[in-house]
Amino acid sequence: MTITGAAKIAGIIGWPVTQSVSPLLHGYWLEELGIDGALVPLAVKPEDFSVVLRGLMKAGFKGASVTLPHKEAAFALSHSHDLAARVAGAVNLLIFRDDGTIEGRNTDASGLAASLRESLGGDAVRGKAAVILGAGGAARAAVVALHDLGAREVRVLNRSRGRADQLAAALAGQVAPTLRVFDMTEWPIAARDAALVVQTTSAGMKDAPSLALDLTALPKDAALCDIVYNPCETALLARAKALGLKTVDGLGMLIHQGVPAFEAFFGAVPAVTQALRDHLAKALPGGK
Repeated sequence: MTITGAAKIAGIIGWPVTQSVSPLLHGYWLEELGIDGALVPLAVKPEDFSVVLRGLMKAGFKGASVTLPHKEAAFALSHSHDLAARVAGAVNLLIFRDDGTIEGRNTDASGLAASLRESLGGDAVRGKAAVILGAGGAARAAVVALHDLGAREVRVLNRSRGRADQLAAALAGQVAPTLRVFDMTEWPIAARDAALVVQTTSAGMKDAPSLALDLTALPKDAALCDIVYNPCETALLARAKALGLKTVDGLGMLIHQGVPAFEAFFGAVPAVTQALRDHLAKALPGGK
């Protein structure tokens, strides 16, 4: 739809940002609801992040969604945070207030939890062990999501053991599941009785290599979620599906985490529908 000079404008900031489907997602909702607005993709280098934020506020933007690698920097630059952001230490939604302050929220956790409930049911990990691959802002949000879903234990694996240790130390006592850290070489041990694996790194993203993991180490009834959504079916998910494991792609998380952002930017609550998912899937590699 055509926008006017009175349009409500927000941004999606990443480095890179070409892989983001958020402009298409918000564009679908804007068209559906007849709202004069747009979500603009902004490729911003990490060293320019704070300067760009100030510029967007001066330009009258309503706020910005934030993707890799800026989520922890967004947390540091926010004047206030919701509970999920404080626990995760990361922000993916910035709301620019009229008084010149920035409100930081983390909707990744609720978006991931909603996607897992939708795909696997509400009790898929309740009282069970889950594995998180990665130790960045998305991994922290995944810990919060698994807390919300009632996981008994969360095992964190990362190429840098030190960063995984930092994540566990920061979140211990703030979430109910026991947090344990494993080296990547200990994958078979961590995977042995896991009900769910959540892949939170950029591995497998468009033009990025996939993680080389032996998925036969997982129980046959385990599920694997890859939060990468471009491509919608990553190489890791394809290998899991070939083994008969349940799989959850990153598109559901993207859609569900976008709902509160859309409401904050454009003042309306959008609907999550199969038609929307089909619309977005067609835009991704391999989409039909």
